[in-house]
Amino acid sequence: MIEQRVSLERMEYAAGLFGSFDENIRLIERELSVQITIREEELKVSGEGEQVLLAVKTLEGLLNLLQRGEPLNEQTIRYVISLARSGQEDKVNELAKDVICVTASGKPIKAKTAGQSAYVKAVQKHTVTLGVGPAGTGKTYLAVAAAVAAFKSRQVNRIILTRPAVEAGERLGFLPGDLQSKVDPYLRPLYDALFEMLGSETFEKYQERGNIEVAPLAYMRGRTLDDSFIILDEAQNTSKEQMKMFLTRLGFGSKIVITGDITQIDLPRETASGLKEAMRVLRGVEDIAICRLTGEDVVRHALVQRIIKAYELDEKRASTERKKHQER
Repeated sequence: MIEQRVSLERMEYAAGLFGSFDENIRLIERELSVQITIREEELKVSGEGEQVLLAVKTLEGLLNLLQRGEPLNEQTIRYVISLARSGQEDKVNELAKDVICVTASGKPIKAKTAGQSAYVKAVQKHTVTLGVGPAGTGKTYLAVAAAVAAFKSRQVNRIILTRPAVEAGERLGFLPGDLQSKVDPYLRPLYDALFEMLGSETFEKYQERGNIEVAPLAYMRGRTLDDSFIILDEAQNTSKEQMKMFLTRLGFGSKIVITGDITQIDLPRETASGLKEAMRVLRGVEDIAICRLTGEDVVRHALVQRIIKAYELDEKRASTERKKHQER
């Protein structure tokens, strides 16, 4: 057993660090098998040598975030612990940097992981960015935030959000209503993000003026889009031909962000994913960035990370079994 101390510097950070009913400290104690107590203006950490060092790095990282005005939650704490375990605790500083934009309710939107930070920087720097990763990594949300920021700063005149109308196990033709009412459910996540960023009234005003367009991918054919921030969501469900069509819509002064999860492809088995093809074909092309987010970048409920990891392990086991079967 060893013991180390962490200075609080300012006692007002203690409340944010400990959380309601000390839930934050209890989480660190469970995850790292240490004991943490507060004495005057210091935290005392005791336990096994390596675990104590990890806990100290975690606490210092969390205090750094609090000093920068960042609130703590379970996901943030688990992420900082994972950075400490992988020797990347210096990346904590990246989590509290630039605000991408501010929502209609006044909430600042920032990258919450190092992977998200790299993704946002790529979007800001490159004309075309492909953001690929599992559910909950903020691919679409951050892209919409970047689009709103570019629109508000007059870098672009329009925001265009689009999705392929491909769905898991259902056919559009069987759904009631006209075409718009059939495709609206597939565009709902994009509407929701814009409502949060702009407020419903402002969104409707810009939509009526044509500054914001939310439409199925099929509506993009035959158009050239200048001075626009264009987001293609759920791109894993595009065909190779659809992806090429979309990419060639790029006009002067425009920016494209393509998001998708290649583990959730709903296309017929014989149809190759346009997103997978684009990742292969566009690798190394100047002014195109390909960002891969992982389970470590998931910012939803902590259980979502565990679900993603369980599916990844199952896929690896199945792949190993297939290889063994082929070798026989």
